[in-house]
Amino acid sequence: METQKIQIVICLGSSCFSRGNRETLEVIKQYIKDNNLGDKVFFRGRLCSESCNKGPIVWIDETKYEAVTPHNIVSILNQVFKPRS
Repeated sequence: METQKIQIVICLGSSCFSRGNRETLEVIKQYIKDNNLGDKVFFRGRLCSESCNKGPIVWIDETKYEAVTPHNIVSILNQVFKPRS
């Protein structure tokens, strides 16, 4: 039985992109590679999320994360992929 992939969507609108999502995009791609998550994740970009004042924005499944930075995205991903037992 195949499990549903976790969807990660990063806003690539000009505001989010220029405020850090350019670097966050690379951090997420490296995290997926380092943790062998390629078959468990559907990762894509999307243009403006209409939340520019709260950006940069990343969604993981239905959860919207605001003010995401290349520095805090790893802890967010760890919460999703490495929950504490």
